[in-house]
Amino acid sequence: MSFDVVTMGRVGVDLYPDQVGVGLAEVEHFTRYLGGSATNVAVAAARLGLRTAVVTRTGADPFGDYVHRALRDFGVDDRWVRPVPGLPTPVTFCAMLPPDEFPLYFYREPTAPDLQIRAAELDLPELAAAGVLWTTVTGLCQEPSRTATLAALAARRRRHPTVLDLDYRPQFWPSGAAATQAVAEALPHATVAVGNLDECEVAVGTRDPDRAAAALLERGVQLAVVKRGPAESVRVPALPVDVVNGLGAGDAFGGALCLGLLRGWPLPDILRYGNAAGAIVAGQIACSAAMPTRGEVEARLPGVEEVAGARSDHP
Repeated sequence: MSFDVVTMGRVGVDLYPDQVGVGLAEVEHFTRYLGGSATNVAVAAARLGLRTAVVTRTGADPFGDYVHRALRDFGVDDRWVRPVPGLPTPVTFCAMLPPDEFPLYFYREPTAPDLQIRAAELDLPELAAAGVLWTTVTGLCQEPSRTATLAALAARRRRHPTVLDLDYRPQFWPSGAAATQAVAEALPHATVAVGNLDECEVAVGTRDPDRAAAALLERGVQLAVVKRGPAESVRVPALPVDVVNGLGAGDAFGGALCLGLLRGWPLPDILRYGNAAGAIVAGQIACSAAMPTRGEVEARLPGVEEVAGARSDHP
């Protein structure tokens, strides 16, 4: 049986402070979590009841062993997660300075194992058959991952939904222009593009949400999702939340987007559902460990009885 969702890209270990509101130099205790954008989306989708796998690489080290165990505990298939000898599993630190400062410190040198995915190693028939393939712009920042990501996208032959998460981290790129060029190469293979205003500006040159969405659609995607954060084509209002850590909210939204697209829900309902999932994660320190179940999302939604996704298709 084919997977509902296959994600491809970054994985690592997040070391997040137990103290909120202080800089990293003052933090005394940290807690370990599974991390990485593509991995978080896989966890989010699995928590919502979807059969999910991730394509990524770790180091041949104890943190790599932890990644495998955590994925299995979350219900994510790890058959395509393999070690890369000589490279450590990445570690990421973040300071918790709510409501809107969450600086990240990536330890991915000399390169990250998840950027060593090779096209020849991919199970392209399985990726083509998956209900959703979720790829990221980070996967385009270096070879051989760039060629592998493009091969995975091309194997879909624009089967919908094929997602390009704009996921731009400037630390991983020589320049914004290099990222823009890479996005231009990948977008024609995708049917869905998802990104915040900063990421859209890198992808298509504008922070205006309407213009960004139009530009993404002009490049051939069927659906452009522009995340505006606390500000609120289809628009839905943001849900109020006391933000603790905003980093995993977009990945929770991604898992909900996969669920709604696979179930054929109306777009406004998908967006409301994704907003609720993101709000739940934003109110907690953890990312992967905070990904909500369907019951938790639906309890967070106002007027849940009116949401198509809450009325049917429970796993």
